Amino acid sequence: MNTIDFFFVLGRPLSPLYSGLMSTRATLYKKNIFKRHTLPVPVISIGNLTMGGSGKTPVVLSLAQMLKQLNYRPAIISRGYGGKASKRSNTVSTGRKILLSQEEAGDEPYMLAKKLEGVPVITGKSRIHPCKHAIESYDANILLLDDGFQHLAINRDIDIVLFNATTLAGNSRVFPGGVLREPVSALERCHAFMLTGVTDGNRERADQFSLLLKKRFPEKPLFFSEISGYEVWAADGKENVGDFSDLGRTSGFCAIANPIRFKDSIEMSGIDLVQFSSFEDHKKYDQRLVDKLCKVAKEAGVQSLLTTEKDFVKIDHLERTLPLYVLKVKQKEDKEFAEYIFNTI
Repeated sequence: MNTIDFFFVLGRPLSPLYSGLMSTRATLYKKNIFKRHTLPVPVISIGNLTMGGSGKTPVVLSLAQMLKQLNYRPAIISRGYGGKASKRSNTVSTGRKILLSQEEAGDEPYMLAKKLEGVPVITGKSRIHPCKHAIESYDANILLLDDGFQHLAINRDIDIVLFNATTLAGNSRVFPGGVLREPVSALERCHAFMLTGVTDGNRERADQFSLLLKKRFPEKPLFFSEISGYEVWAADGKENVGDFSDLGRTSGFCAIANPIRFKDSIEMSGIDLVQFSSFEDHKKYDQRLVDKLCKVAKEAGVQSLLTTEKDFVKIDHLERTLPLYVLKVKQKEDKEFAEYIFNTI
């Protein structure tokens, strides 16, 4: 039994208590005993029922780009987990200029700000404040709540819950006995599901899980986001590596919620992975750690380092003694997903 499984076993007696607290909280919001805010523009929430990574950031990115193509003016609203910025509303990016560092903004908001032009990214613990700021200061006419399923203080027009096609619902137990943030009954309040990271290797399990969701929630549409390919970029961002063999023997590393998914992506891309290191989600990198990664990799006869986009924004300023590359996973949602968003808003 590994450490995580052991923790879940110890936590099982407390799961009913936590589950009850989360259900009571949702009921208080539903009855408006806890205040809910309705905004003058459409709100789309992208969230999950499970702890850890479910592919929210790529979906938020894709949605923002889609909405721009439809001539909307989207803004992304995030809590800014791990970021040091502590104002009620913290503008990471105006859409034209990035105002906060990665340490101030948090990993995901900063990465989204780097990748999106013309889309403001704003953080705040109580998201009503950045929501209002996006509308009043940046003329946003549609808002994307990143990781918003449990943030019940804001009414939303579309509530999408994501499940990673590899991990699905884990052991289906509520924290601390499992990976669920709330009981499964919480899914009653969402509007649609999406299974992310679908590949040939997990498609059968994903299809079986989708059947279970459709049986229990037949009125809710379900979409898939498939991994459609991989790209590797040099750390300077100017070189797209066409032949992955140019990387030579590679050492991969990451500090994300689901490191196994990144490792699987490296192996599925055909890259020669000979070493892999993972750290806790949102870990802060420093020069000492990067020096150690390079030293261990060299001792193993490795020619290059490979990491995720999320990790890269945290180490770009640090020196490396080996070439660093970034693996970008390309994902493609069902075409029906865009139609659903357009018809609903």
